[in-house]
Amino acid sequence: MRYLFFCFVLPLGLFPIFINSVNAQSQSSSSRNSNLSSRADASFYTAASRVVQQQVNLLARIETALVEPDPNYMRVVRGRLLLQTKAVERFLKNGYTHQKPACDDTARIPHGTPLPPSQQIHSQVQIYCSLFASNRELLKLTPVIDRLLSRRGELGWVRDLPLVSGERQSHPVLSMAPIKRPELGKSAVPFSLKSSDAAGSTRMGIGGNRKTAIANYITPVAPAIAPPPEVLKILQSAQTALTRAKAAFPVEIKFTNPREYQALMDRSAFSTDVKEEKMYAQFLAKPNTGIFRVLPAQKANVSRNRLQPGVRQRYPFPSLVSRNNGFTPNLGLEIVDEQFTMLNRGVDYSLMVDVGDIPMEKLNNYLKKVNHPQKDLLFSYQPPKQLEELQIDRRRFFTGKQQDWHQGQPILAQLPAKLNHTYLVRSLQFQLPEIIKSGEPVALSQRLYIDQLLAMESSDVIVAFRPVRRRADGSYTILWRVVKQLPDPQIQDLEDYLQLSQ
Repeated sequence: MRYLFFCFVLPLGLFPIFINSVNAQSQSSSSRNSNLSSRADASFYTAASRVVQQQVNLLARIETALVEPDPNYMRVVRGRLLLQTKAVERFLKNGYTHQKPACDDTARIPHGTPLPPSQQIHSQVQIYCSLFASNRELLKLTPVIDRLLSRRGELGWVRDLPLVSGERQSHPVLSMAPIKRPELGKSAVPFSLKSSDAAGSTRMGIGGNRKTAIANYITPVAPAIAPPPEVLKILQSAQTALTRAKAAFPVEIKFTNPREYQALMDRSAFSTDVKEEKMYAQFLAKPNTGIFRVLPAQKANVSRNRLQPGVRQRYPFPSLVSRNNGFTPNLGLEIVDEQFTMLNRGVDYSLMVDVGDIPMEKLNNYLKKVNHPQKDLLFSYQPPKQLEELQIDRRRFFTGKQQDWHQGQPILAQLPAKLNHTYLVRSLQFQLPEIIKSGEPVALSQRLYIDQLLAMESSDVIVAFRPVRRRADGSYTILWRVVKQLPDPQIQDLEDYLQLSQ
């Protein structure tokens, strides 16, 4: 009726203008409603992506805490789990503006429920249900984590958390004693500490008694921690639900993978840089060469899970000689007190010489022309063939004492680390028979196979390495190459150390 009234009242020339104005108002109102809907959807995806990313991060932290002996990891996870589940509940209650869907046990829309007409709303329902299912699974972990935290308390010292601001706490006995506040970002102090055994690399108990740093000291065994299977099942279900949630987001929304980030950080902390490998590609193209990152020696008082691979399992020392029998001589270099030190185990030992700022490309000419007394001894040294004398030489090179064969500066097994200096290392490595290392008696039935029982592998290699970069953590990137491979050393009196059963 309103339009008919204006048809009669308005002049015919103004009627088209009126119609266009009405249509424009209608389109403007529709556009505003569309923009409001678009902004609402964008707000939902922004908030939902933040919650999903936090959920993904929490799952990764829980997986790490399950295998870490440090109780602070589990302690932090317990607090984060409480905060995250509450945050998801708030989002499910307030962040989804449409009618709340009835999610089934598979975190999907029930088959009998008609789907919303908008595909965008359908994606939001999928995200809602997936978050609901993931949060429901994580709530099952609360009692399990409490139990695991109590078990971690048997491995490390778990101190009380600080009180809220404004409160004071006094010592139960000494009122004036300072209260030490725990810092969850730092490692907890383990109850079982490994001793700082400075002579550990020189001790070998074959053929006689050897002194230890602490009388009657027994090195504690690292804990073996395996994640409970029921926890892994819960984490897998929560991860599956999050995978469905991430697939429902628009393609422009990306999520970070904490595991990939952790792998990148792990490589950055313990391995060489890709740029370094490209920089020295010409040198690395030559045979028997390599690039390696020499790390500071690990602290003795750091407890770890022995079921998890350590740094040297993930980033092993470079192999020097290829063998087919399982014996692999390696360049076991470490930084100890700002010195390059070979990690010599058993009866292994080494000789090290610093030849100065000699580039690796000019090392061959230097070795042929320059007379260097330490270098000459390093090449001419003959290892003894008796086990006791071999161990005596081993101690001589470690301490620098009683080197009667050399006049002047002694040859050591470790030298100060200097950037852009070239070092020569003669590394003697032995794979002693297990029956010698264990000291087990040889039964009568085994005596016919003495030769097989005493079979030994060994190697004698001269290696050159040159540190080309020093990092802030005290590690060095080195270039190395095998200079000479000498005949395998032999130990001829191993039979004297057999324990024969009566």
